[in-house]
Amino acid sequence: MTHSPTSPIESDAVVIGAGPVGLYMVFQLGLQGIHAHVLDVLAWPGGQPVELYGDKPIYDIPGLPVCTGQVLADRLTEQAAPFNPSYHLGHMVSALAIQADGRYLLTTDKGLTLLAKTVFIAAGVGAFVPKKLPLPALTPFEGTHVVYHPPHTLDMAGCHVVVAGGDQAALDWALTAVAQQPTNGVQSVTLLHRRDVLQASAESLAHMSALCASGKLTFMVGQVMDAVPSATDPTTMAGLSIACPDGQRVDVKADRLVVMQGISPKLGPLISWGLDIVRKQLAVDTATFQTSQRGIFAVGDINTYPGKKKLLVCGFHECVLAAFGAAAYLFPDRNQPLEYTSSSSRLQQLLGVATTPPSA
Repeated sequence: MTHSPTSPIESDAVVIGAGPVGLYMVFQLGLQGIHAHVLDVLAWPGGQPVELYGDKPIYDIPGLPVCTGQVLADRLTEQAAPFNPSYHLGHMVSALAIQADGRYLLTTDKGLTLLAKTVFIAAGVGAFVPKKLPLPALTPFEGTHVVYHPPHTLDMAGCHVVVAGGDQAALDWALTAVAQQPTNGVQSVTLLHRRDVLQASAESLAHMSALCASGKLTFMVGQVMDAVPSATDPTTMAGLSIACPDGQRVDVKADRLVVMQGISPKLGPLISWGLDIVRKQLAVDTATFQTSQRGIFAVGDINTYPGKKKLLVCGFHECVLAAFGAAAYLFPDRNQPLEYTSSSSRLQQLLGVATTPPSA
């Protein structure tokens, strides 16, 4: 559907959150013939399992004796793919307002607007927001020279790159930047951490040591204290002032600062949407997982009800009932039989695996 910059994208459903539960919500909506738009503040699908423990094993997913958070996200994304969901990643919903016709107008922090008949909040414990360095001198350069938890596809051609952080994600980012040197001319890569101990795998640390020994990567112990503007253009960052453990200040070349110092969940604007909230969670009707507002559903860790257990498998169960509830809400006159993907030609047609057309 085409739309002008001033007109909202119209949709039957908007899913807020692209974590495992949000992705499975997309799949279940697809089985009901409901196309979904998906919003997430992160730049990639997967949510908390990918962001916080992407490489750690998960042992309690049915049919998968063991998988990582990244593998689970990849599988769920693949499972939802036949329904062609529309992803809007890197967007946080900043406002939600009911319209005269009962639909909901959602606005993101980047100005994207969507007009939806139903909304599914699968925001986990809240939107994951990168922790920022509390340095006013960096503010003018944010989004250009200073970036927080960006995707690995960020263009660094010709840059002097400083990666600030001490965990696996920060080290992975530094290693990726070094790997790009031969193809896009990255000038230099420095990994900066306040201590000389990194929380990363032995394999990655060994790789880092080899790169440092070869001069392809520099490791510094210290903290960013100030930005150094270009002498010819004060709107351009040319370096960083680093405070070292011995009290000395050192200026390093840097026209790209990648900050990887963790993320923290925040409920954000959700608390002002007029929904019933119990201890920072959304109260729901367990028959449909609808909130106190008709047409708005909540699944996963964001909701609460008697007996609630914050497990992925419980979130998946909630998605099934929420999808059925949404179908009844959107299509009140439609017969809603219980069908099985193993035998329903209609569902198999939707999934793109049918060998014969569905019967009338």
